[in-house]
Amino acid sequence: MRNTFGRQAIPMVWDYAEANPYCSSSGNWTAMRDWVWKTIANFVPASIGTEIQHDAQSVPYPENAIISSDPPYYDNIGYADLSDFFFCWAKLSIKPIFPDLFGVLATPKSEELVATPYRHGGKEAAEIHFLDGMSRAIANMARQSSDIAPATIYYAFKQSEIKDEGISSTGWATFLQAVIEAGYAVVGTWPMRTEMANRMIASGTNALANSVVLVCRKKQDDADTITRAEFIRALKRELPPAIADLKAANVSPADMPQSAIGPGMGVFSRYKAVLEADDCPMSVKTALQLINAELDEFLNDLHGDFDPDTRFAATWFQQNGYDKGEYGAADNLARARGISVENVKHAEIIDSSAGKVWILKRDEIDPDWDPGTDDNPTIWEGCQHLIRTLENDGEMAAAELLKKIGSERAETVKDLAYYLYDVCGHKRQDAKEATAYNGLIAVWTDLTRLAATIHVTDKNRQTRMEF
Repeated sequence: MRNTFGRQAIPMVWDYAEANPYCSSSGNWTAMRDWVWKTIANFVPASIGTEIQHDAQSVPYPENAIISSDPPYYDNIGYADLSDFFFCWAKLSIKPIFPDLFGVLATPKSEELVATPYRHGGKEAAEIHFLDGMSRAIANMARQSSDIAPATIYYAFKQSEIKDEGISSTGWATFLQAVIEAGYAVVGTWPMRTEMANRMIASGTNALANSVVLVCRKKQDDADTITRAEFIRALKRELPPAIADLKAANVSPADMPQSAIGPGMGVFSRYKAVLEADDCPMSVKTALQLINAELDEFLNDLHGDFDPDTRFAATWFQQNGYDKGEYGAADNLARARGISVENVKHAEIIDSSAGKVWILKRDEIDPDWDPGTDDNPTIWEGCQHLIRTLENDGEMAAAELLKKIGSERAETVKDLAYYLYDVCGHKRQDAKEATAYNGLIAVWTDLTRLAATIHVTDKNRQTRMEF
C-alpha cells in the first residue's frame, strides 16, 4: 500500500492500514503490479552494455572509458544495511542462479565506503576508512579516464553542513581534496535537480539544488607550482568573466556559489600546488573561501551600476531590512550618493515620519506603477514590482511588465535580484525574502521569452503576438 522507504531507513509505524486489494484507489494490487512490469519493460536491453560488480578501488575500466560516478556521500546513507531488507527475500528465489552472491548470511559491510562510526570503532577511524578508500577509488578512475572526454562525479550536500558552514563545508571540502589529490583537475561544478522537491528532507526548506556534478579531467603531468598571491591574481583575472557568463545563463542565485566553484577550482586544481607563505600547500577549504570572497566582491561590484535611488535602497535594506531606521543615518547615506531622502521618497521606495525612515514592502507600493509614465523609474521599483506581479498575477503579467521596463534596464533589474539575494541569504539571514529574488531569476528565461511575443502599440496598450 505504501513505499517501504520514505527515507533511507525502515520506519516503524505503530499502526496498520487496511485496503481492498481489488479496488481502483491508491494502494491497490493492480497498480502496484503495473509499476513493476512497466519498469521491467523499460529496462535498457542487455546488448547495449555490461554490468559488473567490482570493488571501485581496483576495477579495470575499458580503454578510453568515459566515467560517470555517483559515489557514497560520507555518512549520509548506510546502503549495505538497507540492502539486507532486499537480500533476505532475493536469497530465497535467486540463490540457485547466483550462488556466489547469496552464499553469505547478509550483505558484506566492512569494506563499504561510508563513514559509519559504529562499524569502525569511532568517528575518527570511520573518517580515515572513508577518505582512504575514496581516494583510492577516485585515483583508480583518474588513472584510467579518457583523455578525450571529462569524467563526472556527483556529490550531494548535507543540508545541515551547508546551513552551518556554508559552501566550504567540511564534507564538501574533504571530498574535493580527495578528487584533486587523486590526479584530477576540476574544470566545472554544475548544480543538478536530482531530488524531488516534495521529498521529506526538502519539505519546508529552501533546498533547491541538492547535488553538484564535478566535471574533471586528468591533471597535466607538467603542472606548475604557484604562490598564494599568484593564485589570487589568477582568480581575479579569470573568475569575474566566468561568473558573468553564469549570470547571463540565468543560473539562479541559490546555485551561483556552487556553480562559481567550477571555474575557481579550475584555476586551483590545474596547478601541481598553490603554496602558502610558509611553503605549505594550500588546502581546498582555503581555496573555496578565496573563491567565495571573489564571488562576494563580484556581486558587490554590481551595486555600482545601479541608479542613486536604488543604491541608497540596497544599502539601507542591507543595514535595516524592512525595519525603521534613524532619519539622520538615512540623510547621510543619501548625501553620499548625491541625492536626498526626499528624492528616494518621491520615487516611492521609502517612507518617513517622526524621525524614522523605512523601505516600503512590496504590498505597500503603488499597484498601478508603469515605468513608461513614471518620471523617475528606478531599478529598485522594477525589481520589486516584477516580483509582486509574478507572485500575484503570474508569468504573463510579469512578462508584460518586463516588456515595459525594456531590455537594457531589465538586465540591471536582474543584477539587483542577484545582489539582493546575496544580501538576504548571507548578510541578513532572511530566507523568505531570498526565495523571492531567487524565484524571479529562476523564471527569467521564460519571462524574457514571453516578453518577446508582446508587441507594444502605445504606452498603455499591449497585444501578444502569436507565432
